[in-house]
Amino acid sequence: MKEYILCKYGEIALKGLNKSSFESVLTKNIKRRLSGIGNFSVTRAQSTIYVEPLDDSCDMDEAVERLKKVFGIAKLTKALEVEKSMEAILCDSMDYLAEAFEGYSTFKVNAKRADKKFPFKSPEICAELGHKILEQFPGMRVDVHEPDVTVTVEIRERHAFINALKIDGAGGIPVGTGGRGLLLLSGGIDSPVAGYMIAKRGVVVQAVHFEAPPYTSERARLKVEKLVSEIAEYCGDVVFHCVPFTRIQECIRDKCPEELFTIIMRRLMFEIAQRIADKEDLACVITGESLGQVASQTMYAMVCTDAACRMPVLRPCIGMDKAEIVEISRKIGTFETSIEPYEDCCTVFTPKHPKTRPVLDDVVKAQDSFDFEPLIAEAVENTEVKVIKKFV
Repeated sequence: MKEYILCKYGEIALKGLNKSSFESVLTKNIKRRLSGIGNFSVTRAQSTIYVEPLDDSCDMDEAVERLKKVFGIAKLTKALEVEKSMEAILCDSMDYLAEAFEGYSTFKVNAKRADKKFPFKSPEICAELGHKILEQFPGMRVDVHEPDVTVTVEIRERHAFINALKIDGAGGIPVGTGGRGLLLLSGGIDSPVAGYMIAKRGVVVQAVHFEAPPYTSERARLKVEKLVSEIAEYCGDVVFHCVPFTRIQECIRDKCPEELFTIIMRRLMFEIAQRIADKEDLACVITGESLGQVASQTMYAMVCTDAACRMPVLRPCIGMDKAEIVEISRKIGTFETSIEPYEDCCTVFTPKHPKTRPVLDDVVKAQDSFDFEPLIAEAVENTEVKVIKKFV
């Protein structure tokens, strides 16, 4: 007998002729995520990925924790592999189920008979195992509608698997199946959530952060790197670009109308981000903007910033309110880092009365009053790049 981890697909199962390519990427992502915590075999069959520990060094609990955050997995569970016979299923599963039943009072049994040659049909398997459970655990009773625990028996080609405690996975589709994009990452709550949400749609995420020392501190940069590490639990390794932005911001302050500071700053950020994206062969820019949340995120302001863009700008949080974004940030573990009191460059030289309905012609005229090109090229040239990994 051996314990496995079974990973069940969600959306991937609907991919038709493309399903195998999604499965292949998911398998590779799982192998990478399990690196360093033991020697595992990862195989797939019938919309299930089987994670098998090959020796005693494997940390199964840590494996479950990591796999819960792999996009493409809808459900996962530890499962006991037993000999494919009714006698083995009845005898070998009792000790294994004891832990699953602890603290619960109702159950039901499901059977999935992939091997149709198995001499017992699914209803017979359910009846036999259910009867045995009632004998072995007199405090349990059957509830086929809303059971506390669902025991599942899967009859596969070579073996049978028994599982009871199912865990929600991250859902979505595997990272690496949806293209590659560059996330504008501040130190706030919204942009890490945007990175998580776009990675859930299969996008490989790189991140760019704009720092403006001495107006922003080294602690602010370290805070952002910590955020990158936290979303890397879901996104995988993240290439992190840190752009020196001080001289550009000072020139915006000195040369442009105060009420347009933020709009022009964001247009220049997008220009720099696009040049980095071009060098890295990335197809889009991603932001954490939510419509109407602040003055720079009105529809009129977004029209002005998007006019400076040559590539798509994706905004996963666009229709969400702050409470919804905060809820996700707590779920993925970035909230506490995001609220640390180290401000990013977006708060530098904030205008007292920013334009909420800027006119594009006015913005372009104000920006063109000064030649920012040498400063943009300098910022791109001096951008620091590092790869941030959550798992080694």
